Amino acid sequence: MTTTPHDAITMLIADHKKVKVLFKEFEKLSDRSKVNKKKIADQICHELTIHTQIEEQVFYPAVRGPIKDNDLMDEALVEHASAKELIGQIMDMDPADDLYDAKLKVLSEQIEHHVAEEEDDMFPQVRETKVDLVGLGAEMAAFKATLEAAQS
Repeated sequence: MTTTPHDAITMLIADHKKVKVLFKEFEKLSDRSKVNKKKIADQICHELTIHTQIEEQVFYPAVRGPIKDNDLMDEALVEHASAKELIGQIMDMDPADDLYDAKLKVLSEQIEHHVAEEEDDMFPQVRETKVDLVGLGAEMAAFKATLEAAQS
């Protein structure tokens, strides 16, 4: 495990890339790969659940005031709520169920849109502030470790 401090934005972008790879892996699977589909879908849902908690409970509260863009922050929270709804449905489903793949596809598209807004709009605004991104990154890493431990 690395002890190199990472800033908060770098950590979030790493999460974004990890989930993007998982969505691509899911899309490559055939309809006969039910076990692998479930495994990857569950991993996607797990990663997104942890990620949204970190953003909502640590990152967003720390940057909302400094960037002074309540519309962008509010939209991000609404996007999270929509994603969480789909995640809940996917977690309760089996890959053989009707609409399973469609729900994963829609979740992928929603996340892609959300990530683009964060990386293209929110993160550049945050980088212009005086927010201690390394300190915030350490706080987020500690919170992530706590969440991971609670789910294992």
